[in-house]
Amino acid sequence: MEGHFDDEFREVADVFRNQIAATDGGASVAVYHRGRLVVDLWGGVRNSEGDRWQRDTLAMCWSTTKGVTATCAHVLADRGQLDYDEPVATYWPEFAQNGKAQITVRQVLSHSAGLHRLGTIIDHGSRILDWEHMTDALARAKPAYPPGTQVGYHALTFGWLVGELVRRISGMSLDEFLRKEIAEPLGLDGLYIGCPPEQRHRVAPLEPMSPAFRGLTAPVGNFVFNQVTRGLHVLRSPVNPHRLLNAALSRGIEDVVADPRLLDAAVPAMNGHFDAVSLGAMYAMLAGGGQLGGVRILSEETVRKASTIQNSQRDRIIVMTMQWRLGYHRLPLVHKQLPRAYGHFGFAGSGAFADPEHNLALAMVCNRGQGTPFGDLRILRLSQAVARSVRSPRYFDLNDGFQG
Repeated sequence: MEGHFDDEFREVADVFRNQIAATDGGASVAVYHRGRLVVDLWGGVRNSEGDRWQRDTLAMCWSTTKGVTATCAHVLADRGQLDYDEPVATYWPEFAQNGKAQITVRQVLSHSAGLHRLGTIIDHGSRILDWEHMTDALARAKPAYPPGTQVGYHALTFGWLVGELVRRISGMSLDEFLRKEIAEPLGLDGLYIGCPPEQRHRVAPLEPMSPAFRGLTAPVGNFVFNQVTRGLHVLRSPVNPHRLLNAALSRGIEDVVADPRLLDAAVPAMNGHFDAVSLGAMYAMLAGGGQLGGVRILSEETVRKASTIQNSQRDRIIVMTMQWRLGYHRLPLVHKQLPRAYGHFGFAGSGAFADPEHNLALAMVCNRGQGTPFGDLRILRLSQAVARSVRSPRYFDLNDGFQG
């Protein structure tokens, strides 16, 4: 493990050190408190050749990308160019097809638009590399339920739905908008959708998907999923594996993940390439009421709106109550210690969050891990450690007058 940390956050460093020792990949973690970088650590290896992980190593962060994508939309809302309660079709007229004329931006950002299906709107996973194909497919799609009546995690479709709004309004692609409107003003060089050619030497390749995972999209895997789904339905279980599979995967997508063309494309719910310091800085901006280091990206009012809980229903895709905000979710296992915190975690272990109560942010990126659609135990344990650090009596003693 390399880097530095403030003594008050020693427990975060201890947890991270143990994680690095227990895995064969690499990772980095950054914690900001009151706008200051108080934990900046990295360790392990970034590829099969054994090259050491560096401070500026980039990792593809899967669903963690959705929080960054949502923040781009909030920049437009802050400027009055995007209204959360306006129909999506106001900005994207073709979207009004198939009963979607009244779906609002708020419903899209809070996963209640009923447009979570991926596997049934494309014929092969390679389609996700084609922006126009995906936005056309979503414009033609029919909601799975009356919009606003249920909550269903838009595991991949979220990216094109929100990204196309950004493109239509700003005239810029999402990756260009992120660079010009968030990364450059904050001085960040590790916050990308896709990855520019000149930055690819920094990328830590992902661990190949396991044979079991690849088998989920094969005919036999689909058959097994269908049978399990039917059995659970008979038992009146809320768990529906087929629904999750349809939202997150399609035939051939496992090959796309290993395809170099993924670096050239924008898949804004999946292929964000971040380093921990840059990702953490974006969330530190949110934790600080829309500004960091004297640079204001959002107004305090827009941050408040973006972080307000929109629904508390059980999500029909992942069968948990996520308390969706506008593009962010609550923190599993930490919501009682940090009740106002919100962020987005991702498959394979990465994640980030902001806590306005303590002006606190944490980000972790890695290249090894499987886990759930919302990360694995590593990001949760780091979150618990940072929560204990800012809430401990020792921390209060060391920071006289702090009332967080």
